[in-house]
Amino acid sequence: MVDAYSDPVVVRIEGRASFLNSACLRDFVAQMMKAGKTRFAIDFLRCTSMDSTFLGVLAGFALELRKGSQKGSLVLVRMGQRNLELVRNLGLHKLLTVDISEAGSGGDSCNTPLVCGDRGELENARLVLEAHENLVVADETNRGKFQDVLVFMKNRVEQG
Repeated sequence: MVDAYSDPVVVRIEGRASFLNSACLRDFVAQMMKAGKTRFAIDFLRCTSMDSTFLGVLAGFALELRKGSQKGSLVLVRMGQRNLELVRNLGLHKLLTVDISEAGSGGDSCNTPLVCGDRGELENARLVLEAHENLVVADETNRGKFQDVLVFMKNRVEQG
């Protein structure tokens, strides 16, 4: 769910955050950045779990916001202990802001669902590869954790 008209732009994660919904979130944030939005808050109160592809997409947002002409911000709010642990274990807390307070984020105002279009296998492989490369850029120690995924996805993308 999103609120594209707030400042910061707010995204509320409902349920599992995974490679299945990472592409539509990536597309939405890219569209918002193209429109000049540079401040984002992602509300994890109702997020049950995250996978590495989703976390890599978040890393990509943070990296993109850092290199823009107008520095932006990405704040993760109302994270549960397990999700917070995942973010820290992958070093993402060095790239983005994690607000561990229980205060509201504005995520309750999100009422527009993101709709994901159908994507082909090759497009999904590119997304997974890019996300895991982002994790390595975020923290070099992630290379060892995701080496098999990187090799497999790179081969898949190269085969077309």
